[in-house]
Amino acid sequence: MDIREQHPDLAEWNALIERCLADPDPEPITNLDPGDERPYDAVFVGGGAGGRFGAAYLRAMGGRPLIVDAWPFLGGSCPHQACVPHHLFSEAAAELDRMRWFSDELYFPKFDPSRAGIKDLVDLFVAGRSSAHAFMNWQTKEQLDVEYVLNARASLVDPTTVRVAGRTFRARNLVLGTGARPVVPDVPGIRRPGVHDFISLVESLDAEPARCVVIGGSKVAMEYGSFFHATGCPTTMVSRSPVMRSSSLHHVDEDLRRYVVDGMRRRGMEILEGAEPVTVEGVGADGPVTGVTVRLADGSTRRLEADMVFLGLGERPDTTEARAVLGIEVDDRGRVVTDRRMRTSVPGVYAIGDMIAGAMEMWKARKSGVTAARNIMGEELEFDVSEYPDFLHTTYEVSWVGLTEQEARDTRDDVVVIQMPPYVEGLDTEHLPLPCAEGSMLYAFRRPELSGFQKLVVDGTTRQVLGAHHCGYGAKDAFQYLDHLIHRPEGLTIDELGWMNELFLNPEHFVQLSRLRAGKGRLTHL
Repeated sequence: MDIREQHPDLAEWNALIERCLADPDPEPITNLDPGDERPYDAVFVGGGAGGRFGAAYLRAMGGRPLIVDAWPFLGGSCPHQACVPHHLFSEAAAELDRMRWFSDELYFPKFDPSRAGIKDLVDLFVAGRSSAHAFMNWQTKEQLDVEYVLNARASLVDPTTVRVAGRTFRARNLVLGTGARPVVPDVPGIRRPGVHDFISLVESLDAEPARCVVIGGSKVAMEYGSFFHATGCPTTMVSRSPVMRSSSLHHVDEDLRRYVVDGMRRRGMEILEGAEPVTVEGVGADGPVTGVTVRLADGSTRRLEADMVFLGLGERPDTTEARAVLGIEVDDRGRVVTDRRMRTSVPGVYAIGDMIAGAMEMWKARKSGVTAARNIMGEELEFDVSEYPDFLHTTYEVSWVGLTEQEARDTRDDVVVIQMPPYVEGLDTEHLPLPCAEGSMLYAFRRPELSGFQKLVVDGTTRQVLGAHHCGYGAKDAFQYLDHLIHRPEGLTIDELGWMNELFLNPEHFVQLSRLRAGKGRLTHL
């Protein structure tokens, strides 16, 4: 289907995407410019966040990119199966949490758990997810002027050549961005109906679960487990390591971790740390799930009743073809090895997004795609993926950036902590309605122990802010700017932070409290 001279609107794109997804014999969707006879500067294999942004940037610099994707849409897994549904589910979890705590109080009606359902939210998402893809297909063609072949899988031929839908395309460079897939552990019964990861949850959930076991202590495990439990589905988490201590999460302050995990338990979730699954049991040899037997930290075993098991154990890219055809180097976790310019071990071949080391986040995908594009077009640009702000959702937003208190104490002689609520011996701070800010006002006045937590870590000698850690609402926007300020060559001092004009956002307490302390020549804790 050649759409180069067609101009579908959003509704038409939406209908075309849905039709292609339902078609067992897909037809390629091509947007190729026959009037441009220049060679391609790069073929982006994968049109997710990294491929789309990288191709658009390369095109804006005057180059000629081509995107190839097996799906009939651009944008990749984020709006289709990953981050967008996770944000929808987390928003629902936060609302349900508030409705439960204030059931039949103030203006809240008595909470009816029968009206909250996992499947209802999944169905809501699936019904509307193609709208984002429709816009990206339209924008990439009509506004960004990027060529693409969709609904057709690329086969790698060599470092400059791919075959797609019977056609051969050559370019000066290849950019690999085909994403990653959830890890499935080698546990008997793990393939039974009722065992889901974040992909199969939205693609094949066909009944409302009554009880769930989440395997893993990762960000995904915490977020989806909190959502399941908030809807009224009793949820148990099974994690080998302490929750929120997985290898994919860095710079997590212990006080923040305790507040978050204790809050999950306060809401009724059972969290088994130091535990691992032994078998997933069910009806017959391969019938639906009925429970999970786990080995606990003390070596004993326990059977957990469940009709749904959710896997939150991270993701791994599939590099089989790239290794076999191109011979690219991968690390011990199966990720493609690149330098800071996104160059692989094979000249002219780049890798981006979830295929490379670092956080499985949209910002990394987009920036790595742009980094590859700018280097292809002659810039000598490096992108360090090792330092970044991070967040997760439970029924709160949890955000952090920079060093933890312990990391700071390991490397600095004088560390000052500014924290809310404070830990002061003999002071009943569990009843202190602070931090009292946007999104947590009702909690502050009615359930003060639920109003949130925040900590600022400062170097007492240089007065530089080293890290910020927050649990509440409304902080994510501020933390992306805090990240930039903290990691500037000159850093960010407590004096500068205390002199900012604060707005009524949850992290404004960092500004207020810094202002209370910035007048001291020698900083002290607050």
